[in-house]
Amino acid sequence: MRDEIAALQEAMGTEGYIADPAIATALFLAREMRRPLLIEGDAGVGKTEIAKVLARLLETELIRLQCYEGLDVSTALYEWNYQRQMLRLRLAEDEGKSGEEIEDLIFGRRYLLERPLLRAITRVEGPPVLLIDEIDRADDAFEAFLLEVLSDFQVTIPELGTIRAEHVPHVVLTSNRTREIGDALRRRCLYLYIEHPTLEKETRILRARVPQAGERLSEEIARFMAALRRRRLSKAPGVAETIDWAQALLRLHREHLDRETVEATLGCVLKDHHDLRELSGGDLESVLAEATAR
Repeated sequence: MRDEIAALQEAMGTEGYIADPAIATALFLAREMRRPLLIEGDAGVGKTEIAKVLARLLETELIRLQCYEGLDVSTALYEWNYQRQMLRLRLAEDEGKSGEEIEDLIFGRRYLLERPLLRAITRVEGPPVLLIDEIDRADDAFEAFLLEVLSDFQVTIPELGTIRAEHVPHVVLTSNRTREIGDALRRRCLYLYIEHPTLEKETRILRARVPQAGERLSEEIARFMAALRRRRLSKAPGVAETIDWAQALLRLHREHLDRETVEATLGCVLKDHHDLRELSGGDLESVLAEATAR
């Protein structure tokens, strides 16, 4: 098993995702045990990317359900194509079909609009990766419905009956912890918490994702981000911001950090005006000194 986990960790690296053993082990077990994997952590630490990398490694479809406040079952599961149904209804009436025949016609699978959850259950080409992103943004009622779907991987549509999964999908759920996820859903899942990366890991990530940055710039960016996260910020920057900043500095043809460039590009890193205001003057000088110390 250790060899398989190491191979998975290496394969993720070839896809540009630097995974530590805990991440590779959790993903391996979720895949082998056919259990959903709940991943929590701050925004930008690479939770969503895990599902994308898994889909690429398995060469399968990534089906994404983006959660938000007010998300309902019809948006996540299915809707009827009302316009097509009405058109077929008129044609059927002109053809003189009975009410029962019309009902059978317009409530067929061809008039069903599959939303992410139903698409994941009905896919026949093999198991997809189902990404349920930011489940903490949905409400308790939707979470309860989701628990039922993930328990049996089947749904009941009144007009069609019960539809069971052709292939059980690989399920990844992410949460930024804006609200607490219920215990019932947690028990259904394997669990992984991702911290902000260590200095060494963030440097490796930059070398993998932005290799043009060079050794000196990559190390300075990683040290700057590590020092920045030790400050009291309302929104600590994640790896996504690190990569964006490195790409921005490359476009400005910078090979190392200097105060003028850092001040001009802080909007790539900090996304809150209070944080931008706090990191000024001597504090910025201190962070920059930590980053550029040789």
